Amino acid sequence: MRSLPADLVGLQEAYAQPAEGIWLRANMISSLDGAAWYGDRTEALGSPGDRRLFAALRGMADAVIVGAETVRVEGYGPVESGPGWEVLRGDRPSTPPLAVVSRRLALDLDAPLFTRAPADARTLLLTTETAPADLRRAAERVADVIVAGRDGIDFPRAVEELAARGHRRLLCEGGPMILARAVADGVLDELCLTLSPTLIAGDPSRIVNGPPLPEPGRLRLAGLYEEDDFLFLRYTRPTR
Repeated sequence: MRSLPADLVGLQEAYAQPAEGIWLRANMISSLDGAAWYGDRTEALGSPGDRRLFAALRGMADAVIVGAETVRVEGYGPVESGPGWEVLRGDRPSTPPLAVVSRRLALDLDAPLFTRAPADARTLLLTTETAPADLRRAAERVADVIVAGRDGIDFPRAVEELAARGHRRLLCEGGPMILARAVADGVLDELCLTLSPTLIAGDPSRIVNGPPLPEPGRLRLAGLYEEDDFLFLRYTRPTR
């Protein structure tokens, strides 16, 4: 079994995405017994290798998709550039924007996520036609609002809207309900899963939390790495 690459160039090569078309990857972590978090946060499950991969995948992305609840619980701010990111970013802005999924736009619009986002990586909001009009107007003052569905988020539409704005290489960081929606809508191309050597018990969510699929979705193992007893699994869809 190969070790997880220790440098950005190695990670970029190991996790290279197709040069053409749209590609949506998700990056998640799970305990050995299937928990997506401990104490409502993912940080307790992680490791230096997991954090290194987390940063590298962000650096490779054109935009980072995350649910509003994950933003609140994990205390998200704008994506911050890491050392050596110029290797990953090329001629793109130095950081990718966050694309926050929020059906009702019940967000703190004075939070750093909006007030400190750089002009060339302004926060994006993926919302619905039925979001309150007053909240939508307020959100448009601090973010780029994208309507992608009527009562709920239509992920194929969201992905196409993001791609139309030049964001073709997309990274979804969850949470589990958001990832479940992307899986159900058939737009997930890749799952990067860190398997943490921990046992949690209790009843936390799994990494995908939604209604059962009509039939199981099958993925193909595209990469397997190890570091400090953590496994780093990369799965892709056999076909688009």
